[in-house]
Amino acid sequence: MSPIPRFPRAVLMRALLLFSALWLAACDGLPVPDRLNTGPRIDTDKPVAVALLVPAGSGQAGDSVLASSLENAARLAIADLQGARIDLRVYRTAGNAGQAAAVATQAADEGAKIILGPVYAEAANAAGVAVAARNVNVLSFSNNTDIAGGNVFVLGNTFENTADRLVRYAVGQGKRSFLIVNGQDTAELKGRAAIAAAIARNGATQAGAVSFELSQNGVVQAVPRITSTANGSGADAIFMTSGTAGALPILSQLLPENGLSSADRQFIGLQRWDIPASAPELPGLQGGWFALPSPALNAQFRSRYEAANGAPPHPIASLAYDGIAAIGALISAGKSDALTTAALTQGTGFAGVNGIFRLRPDGTIERGLAVAQISDQQVKVIDPAPRSFGGAGF
Repeated sequence: MSPIPRFPRAVLMRALLLFSALWLAACDGLPVPDRLNTGPRIDTDKPVAVALLVPAGSGQAGDSVLASSLENAARLAIADLQGARIDLRVYRTAGNAGQAAAVATQAADEGAKIILGPVYAEAANAAGVAVAARNVNVLSFSNNTDIAGGNVFVLGNTFENTADRLVRYAVGQGKRSFLIVNGQDTAELKGRAAIAAAIARNGATQAGAVSFELSQNGVVQAVPRITSTANGSGADAIFMTSGTAGALPILSQLLPENGLSSADRQFIGLQRWDIPASAPELPGLQGGWFALPSPALNAQFRSRYEAANGAPPHPIASLAYDGIAAIGALISAGKSDALTTAALTQGTGFAGVNGIFRLRPDGTIERGLAVAQISDQQVKVIDPAPRSFGGAGF
């Protein structure tokens, strides 16, 4: 089977959606162009068929564990619903685009009104293309905004969302000049672009950007350049795209040794600095900021999930819960257009186990995140996650 292209989806989606778009009033939400207002009519007096696409069948143990965790979380959410009945149907994608397209088509043929998943970007893109002409929306577990748009939404927290939250908070704390430090791979380059956009959007200044090859030698050689650029530019914040599984441990050790620490320049992380549990013990991260979902809500979910299933959830299993929570909230209103784009993108958003979130007409997501600081080797929330969306967002 020929591979399904990942990025040209916008052109294809425009052509498909011209034939499938419905004119619908836009709930109380953000404006949705009529030609992009996809989604079937449903009968809320009967169980609504929801397809869950999971990466089982790939032969990889990690995919099998993830698939099981996603399904368990979805079923936990269904048990919590009030006023909505969901007929959950699980399909195995084997973690690849071709199979995802095939089972998405099968799910639509079998009556699914909306698709939850898949996980991987290429598979989610393929599933969306496969059912676009069928007027079915896809709530993927990906955080890759390159695939968002048309009938495909991303539920994963995005670099864009995290960068905006952290820059906005930092500006409020008097930080005005940001130096971006990033590794030279696709993900970190995308993170760098997200930070640069957030800096511009929030009226701050980009003091420069230093990138490095993602190798031990590459990081070591970059440290003097990072230090000299920070000192020469007068940056008062160093925003790093690397995570604890990548270059961050080396950076956090070598930067302070070279005279650059969070004691005099605010260190900020685009990725989670509390994973693994030992990460907050890194000396160079003390005083640093990062963003995360509401810790209290997430802890409650993990506790309930483990009590029900005898093991902790996969780190992204909560996205399946959030997806079902949103679908259930819309169905419970009893409207036949509950699963259209207009309904999915309502401005008030939804409440999930990661906090509040709302889907946007361009397929991206805005999540209410907390800002945390590492202090005395512990993670402390210094600005709580919002409990509601007070404005138009970023």
